[in-house]
Amino acid sequence: MQVRAVIFAIGLMIALLGIAMIPSALLDIADGSEDWHIFLISSAISILIGSGLAVLSGGAPPSTTTREAFLLTTLIWIVLPVIATFPFMSYGMSFTDAMFEAVSGLTTTGATVMTGLDTTARGILLWRAILQWIGGIGIIVTAIAILPMLRVGGMQLFQIESSDVSGKVLPRITEITAQTGIVYVIISIACALSYAACGMSAFDAIAHSMTTMSAGGYSTHDASFAHFSDTPAAYAATVFMFIAGLPFSLLTLLILHGRWRPMLSDPQPRLYAFLALGFATAIVVWHEAVVDPPIFDHIFHGFRQALFNIISIMTGTGYASAPYDTWGEPAVVVFLIATFLGGCAGSAACGIKMFRLEISFKAVLAYAAQIVRPNRVVRIRYAGRTIPSDTLQSVMVFVFLYMATFVVAAILISMTGEDLLTSISASATSVSNVGPGLGPKIGPSGTFQPLSDMAKWVCLTAMLLGRLEFVAVFTLLTARFWRG
Repeated sequence: MQVRAVIFAIGLMIALLGIAMIPSALLDIADGSEDWHIFLISSAISILIGSGLAVLSGGAPPSTTTREAFLLTTLIWIVLPVIATFPFMSYGMSFTDAMFEAVSGLTTTGATVMTGLDTTARGILLWRAILQWIGGIGIIVTAIAILPMLRVGGMQLFQIESSDVSGKVLPRITEITAQTGIVYVIISIACALSYAACGMSAFDAIAHSMTTMSAGGYSTHDASFAHFSDTPAAYAATVFMFIAGLPFSLLTLLILHGRWRPMLSDPQPRLYAFLALGFATAIVVWHEAVVDPPIFDHIFHGFRQALFNIISIMTGTGYASAPYDTWGEPAVVVFLIATFLGGCAGSAACGIKMFRLEISFKAVLAYAAQIVRPNRVVRIRYAGRTIPSDTLQSVMVFVFLYMATFVVAAILISMTGEDLLTSISASATSVSNVGPGLGPKIGPSGTFQPLSDMAKWVCLTAMLLGRLEFVAVFTLLTARFWRG
């Protein structure tokens, strides 16, 4: 294994993360905050560490193997949060809280231990937004370029061969990632301008555009998006959160190449939109038919609130425009289900993902058909293609590891003394990288601050496993990986 390749890449990423701290320092200087030196010192230390590692590694190697890619993908998501804790710890956080906030930020989970955001220095609020924005593009590039190559969780369905450019998104992965980055920036700017047009201040618009397009959900206010309830910003947020859950490879084709047919023909966006609209409609219909008096002022208001929060949970953005955990038990069940689903593969969204849901459902039907007629050969097809057995196995392994991690994390959190609802929702929201949970402690109106340090470490570990799609991490734990 070429360890120096891994060290060089990690050093480069640490240095870049250090550079990303500079805007927060400049904002604190502009605001006259006495804490501006925190970010400059943290930036200098990070750049020094990263540059040192890159130099000591001897430079970039000519090539890397799949084993290095597995190791690098995992280590980057572990090492970068440690570096990102520097500013948080300098603001007085414990290492546990700082690590929780940094992991939640970079994995775009959006769960927070911070309170008093309305009076917090803008530099640290900007840093939280920057972490999520960086994490968002990192997640998208990983999903498009790395996970398919590593054949993780069925992502090989979306692998792009550079030797055959016909019918592919772009001829080379380097072009894909570059153009995806351009699209990410374009949509982020459009989101910020939309928020500003809806009445947000320039700072709020920029910060929330970063956390919207990354499907992160960090807000600059304790009330989250409910702070903007008197503005039309929720309409813009609903649209851009939905976009963040779409495949960015297809968004690249649409925005930069004017090709809209792939977006319409892909089964993922259709299922994604159907589930979001279906869940929101079910919540509104139930309240109008059963709850007396209804929680919502009128049907349109209810549908807007339900759709905003359902899309927020499905994509893992985690904004809350209302305390939806008080809408009744059926609504709570719907939101808990939405926590697991996620958006489309190759998006900033989290969760199981639409293509895995469809393949898993078809696999169950195929199995049932073979029980009835054992000699029948049933082929599982997705997007017009027959699913190879190794891809189907990869999807099934992912779903198993996903649910197993959820169950184990929930048990561990309950062992710290938390109630059943808090334990289950904390585990679900962490594994799914969603953000807010359910209940009075960690619900949309609460934070994860009341949890014990042990529970926080369980949650942040689940966040990392969920963001790395489980298989990449568990592969490193096998003896065969290290034997080569």
